[in-house]
Amino acid sequence: MSKKAYIFPCNLSVDRSSILAKLGHCRVRAVPMDATASGASSVQYHNISEQTIVPLAPPPVAHQRQQRHCYGNESPGEFPLSANPSIVLHFLTACNLDPQDLAKLEASVFYLPFPQLATCSFFRQPAHFAPDHELSLAELAALDMCQKRAIFKPMTVEHQQCLKQKCGGSWKLVLRYLLAGEACSRREKSQAIAGPGHSIAVTSKGAVYSFGSNSSGQLGHGTTDEEPRPRLIRSLQGVRIIHAAAGAGRTMLISDAGRVYAFGKDSFGEAEYGAQGNKLVTIPQLVESLKDIFVVQAAIGNFFTAVLSREGRIYTFSWGDESKLGHQTEPNDLEPRPLLGALENIPVVQIAAGYCYLLALACQPGGMSVYSVGCGLGGKLGHGTRTDEKQPRLIEQFATLNLQPIVVAAGAWHAAVVGKDGRVCTWGWGRYGCLGHGNEDCESVPKVVEALSNVKAVNVATGDYTTFVVSDAGEVYSFGCGESSSLGHNTAAAAAADEQGNRHTNVLSPELVTSLKQVKERVVQISLTNSIYWNAHTFALTDSDKLYAFGAGDKGQLGVELAANQTERANPDRVEVDLS
Repeated sequence: MSKKAYIFPCNLSVDRSSILAKLGHCRVRAVPMDATASGASSVQYHNISEQTIVPLAPPPVAHQRQQRHCYGNESPGEFPLSANPSIVLHFLTACNLDPQDLAKLEASVFYLPFPQLATCSFFRQPAHFAPDHELSLAELAALDMCQKRAIFKPMTVEHQQCLKQKCGGSWKLVLRYLLAGEACSRREKSQAIAGPGHSIAVTSKGAVYSFGSNSSGQLGHGTTDEEPRPRLIRSLQGVRIIHAAAGAGRTMLISDAGRVYAFGKDSFGEAEYGAQGNKLVTIPQLVESLKDIFVVQAAIGNFFTAVLSREGRIYTFSWGDESKLGHQTEPNDLEPRPLLGALENIPVVQIAAGYCYLLALACQPGGMSVYSVGCGLGGKLGHGTRTDEKQPRLIEQFATLNLQPIVVAAGAWHAAVVGKDGRVCTWGWGRYGCLGHGNEDCESVPKVVEALSNVKAVNVATGDYTTFVVSDAGEVYSFGCGESSSLGHNTAAAAAADEQGNRHTNVLSPELVTSLKQVKERVVQISLTNSIYWNAHTFALTDSDKLYAFGAGDKGQLGVELAANQTERANPDRVEVDLS
């Protein structure tokens, strides 16, 4: 392959530019620059090696169009790109280019190392390549990467086409939708869930461990005995779990086949300290009412449960009077009801449930957006008021902030979002400093956490007046209520202060969790208890699948050994469970 020095626009990332440079020779058409231009290019160039610049004569008025083909007969060693699209397709798919980069290929402008523009049409034209001869190579690459996703592979061609139309008519948009969902919920990756009094850990291969409180059978082992250590749920052997959700006395697991298993309290809509329901379910059982819906995520809130389908449709159980979710149901109603209103025809990639409200991260051709529905107490719906919303309503403040949401989190009384640019927004009830703005004021619309302006966040987790933020460097920041040592700031100095009655200090602004930094691991996920009744505990999962726990452990929910009469762990301790 002969080597050509193409210079790419700055909106293509450096690593991807080097990959694209391997693609060889595209069909190039040289076009003279505007003679009236100042001569200074507005394009920024990256990774250009120093080279002697040879002055060029001004282009003639009658410019002779220069054309370079890629059929292999122009000069020795040229690569016949057009004759071998499968090799190009291999590069595009094997390197896992983002949908945005694939789109830029089709609309790309490649700059040659002299003041002339060249447009590349190779990636825009039909590829004449199976499975669809009418698609461009970029679209084929996107379709190929979609086919590798666990929730997309089993879809019929008809369902795939329906999803394509719902996402905006492009396989690149479908790929963006699938990748966004995987990133939000760690679908098909290891994950840990710090539930109210009990915990769930899912391995990257889909096995499930549970430990902690078990009064309702929510651990799934066929008993109601507490488990102080992670214990494998053996009845799920042969089933690969890709997502888990934990509520008070209840657990829900979702398989790669879209099946939902539930155990513990058999009611989807009771309060945390309500009746036990009709019976206790101590081993995972299929939710029959969801058998015709391919589910990819579940969220358990107080008084209701919500699930998200593969096609991005939200269904809810219970808590559905007219002032809440727009349909009338009872707490023991086991039938899922589609969430009506603005999101009926917009695909949703993530749902998050708090105390009587629901957030939805929607994926539209123009970008990501957040909708909220339910109880507006404290301004947690983000619309500038404290009124309830019975149908999903768009949170407009993100457009004002020019922030593209990528992750949403719903705490009991407050909410948070991470933007694509790494900014963090919080809103709702600000008690104990859980919004991170240096005070305890309420915010009825999303507000950027200025104290994190030098941090590029990639994830956020919220609980009962508590917030954690994970940076792209794997560092963790926390703020809010310090009860149960769940913020992770209890260093040796703080522990000494505890003896003087200064235990469990609240944090009004984000602080680095130095105790996690000491484990010398890069954190990729934080999970904390989202309950107004249970003492909180926190999990930190690293990129090497190691799990660390701290906070309340009186029911064995930390999965680590505590000393006699000890009920919580101030500093992160390694949980002995293999999540790889």
